[in-house]
Amino acid sequence: MFSNSAKYALKAVLYLALHSNEEKKMMVKDICEPVNVPKAYLGKLLQELAKHNVISSTRGPKGGFYLSEENRSQALIQVIDVIDGKRRMESCLLSLSDCNESEPCPLHKLVGPMKSKLIENLENMTIEQLSSDLKNKKAFLPI
Repeated sequence: MFSNSAKYALKAVLYLALHSNEEKKMMVKDICEPVNVPKAYLGKLLQELAKHNVISSTRGPKGGFYLSEENRSQALIQVIDVIDGKRRMESCLLSLSDCNESEPCPLHKLVGPMKSKLIENLENMTIEQLSSDLKNKKAFLPI
């Protein structure tokens, strides 16, 4: 359902949520190993997220990527939308272009309600809420 790029971006954003702020910015080289993503690839993902104001960045000797309070209050769906676009989340699991409610694929009725609930949850959960679950050990991510 999520591309590898979206998974990498989510892990990186959560890492930033746990380890960065306006005073403590992080370089790509400091993030790539803990989230297990190649440096150049992660750099491109983070630049794209910064371009769309999902995360923040500054240039210069004390520059880097970080999450502001405004970034932290964004819905998780923003990360997915920037990296994968809305179409991927809404697309048919069997990649059938004509799959819809009136002409469903074999998996449509099985997966449709769960997919709708996932999208709703991603729209309603913020980056801060999910990172809080990690801080409080209600969720696990090896970062």
